[in-house]
Amino acid sequence: MLTKKQNELLIYINQNLRETGVAPSYEEMKDALDLRSKSGIHRLINALEERGFIRRLPHRARAIEVTKLPTASSPDKKGNFSPELIKGDKEITTDDIFEETHELKMMGKIAAGTPIAAIEYEKNKISVPKHMIGSGEHYALQIEGDSMIGAGILDGDTAIIKKADDAYSGEIIVALIDGEEATLKRLRKKGETIALEPSNSAYETKIYGPDRVQVQGTLVGILRSY
Repeated sequence: MLTKKQNELLIYINQNLRETGVAPSYEEMKDALDLRSKSGIHRLINALEERGFIRRLPHRARAIEVTKLPTASSPDKKGNFSPELIKGDKEITTDDIFEETHELKMMGKIAAGTPIAAIEYEKNKISVPKHMIGSGEHYALQIEGDSMIGAGILDGDTAIIKKADDAYSGEIIVALIDGEEATLKRLRKKGETIALEPSNSAYETKIYGPDRVQVQGTLVGILRSY
């Protein structure tokens, strides 16, 4: 049996693996489940491993394999789930992944590296799985550069962005710098300063005053072609 939080974490890890190819960090898991500390994530991970839903691969950072998944189910009176199980080696086809899709505007390229010209035009439209987007307005951008590879965002990926004019510290955002250049970076706020942080040690974190950076959206998913 899975608790509600265990089920939420398992689904989040599996979605992240499918979208980015890597498991989320414990900090990302903590934020996604709205927990106060990473110790709660450690307990949930241990519980999922004990129940056989995941397997941690030794000697590799952030290496988690989902071995089976619960199907949709309802909690009992104590908030526990009794899901049916799908074997981890079940073949998942393209039709399964894209059964329900939503059409988004493809707005061109954005730099995950040195900032490039701001994206202000619609290039075409793409279809994305409905489960990747929630409420609000969304659009897509093609990633150019490698400064966010540590977050599982690779050159050539398609980023799914939710339009927003503000974001929490720690979120990955589309940032417009000085009204002219756009880039995809992790937002860090400290007092009156804003840091745009890469996920690649080859790049430096850039610090700006609050009047120089405008949030244009937050990252909600990644699509990748192989």
